[in-house]
Amino acid sequence: MKYCSDACRRTGSAGADDGLEDAIRRLLDSRARDSSICPSDVARAVSPDDWRPLMEPVRRAARRLVAVGEAEITQGGNVVDPSTAKGPIRIRRPR
Repeated sequence: MKYCSDACRRTGSAGADDGLEDAIRRLLDSRARDSSICPSDVARAVSPDDWRPLMEPVRRAARRLVAVGEAEITQGGNVVDPSTAKGPIRIRRPR
């Protein structure tokens, strides 16, 4: 899937974003099946010294994984709609 939302469709998907999807998958694979990760975990894994600019691209990559059924986005332990989630999120495998 190339776009996760209308906003993503407007801004486009950079090639680097595809690598972020892979980074999310790798981090989820390295954790217990029932654990979750923070988008900042992914950003730091990809670019330890300059991770902050990657936060929104990681969130976009996570939304694309949600759209194809590979991930869920949660807030407070509850699955939320990724297109409307505001504030801190976590990413996990579907349950």
